[in-house]
Amino acid sequence: GPAPALHVAAHPPGGRGRLGRTRTTPPRTALLGSLLLRPDVPREALSWLPLLAGLATARALRATAGVEAVVKWPNDVLVPDPGAGEPAPLRKVAGILAEVLPDGGVVVGVGVNVAQRRDELPVPTATSLALAGAATTDREVVLVALHEAFGEVLARWQDAGGDAHAAGLDADCAEVSATLGTRVRVERVAGGDVLGLATGLAPDGGLEVRLDDGTTTVHHSGDVHHLRPHD
Repeated sequence: GPAPALHVAAHPPGGRGRLGRTRTTPPRTALLGSLLLRPDVPREALSWLPLLAGLATARALRATAGVEAVVKWPNDVLVPDPGAGEPAPLRKVAGILAEVLPDGGVVVGVGVNVAQRRDELPVPTATSLALAGAATTDREVVLVALHEAFGEVLARWQDAGGDAHAAGLDADCAEVSATLGTRVRVERVAGGDVLGLATGLAPDGGLEVRLDDGTTTVHHSGDVHHLRPHD
């Protein structure tokens, strides 16, 4: 398929977060871009898109900024923040929003905190590439890396007809996941929390959680919180 079209906003007036949250950023400190995609894959395969976007973003940041980027399911990109504690806690450096359009196209919005100082961050659980000690905070360099990583991941996905498993992309997503193997609390959209061990990715990209009674549940939405072992 055609290469993804990329639109970049230096300072969007009202960035929208997941679940309708609003985001504001100081001018020129963040990189915010939107990819318009028309992936030639079955519609049901689109559930993988947020995870693939997280994978591509983590890879781009590892390659250019030299940070150990990981992904909190499904697509929050985290990096160790040495200035926020010892050992360095994982903090959110990039957020991703994927929206399917009525015509079958998809818009993937990516926001990366690049140069913010600590007092400029939107929430205490966030960080920036600068605070994470990145090798570069050049937004153009990061943008080119994002474009290349998205192109490579999406091409593999399309070549496999949208089958993430056949493309080996499910294993790649698992490899960069900060969620798998940790105890999690899933706040479900429908209400009620689920506690358990995140054990794997379902065939459609959902998060498999093994409850304390040994049953496994699969989650496709909701906020996931990583718990410390004693929580």
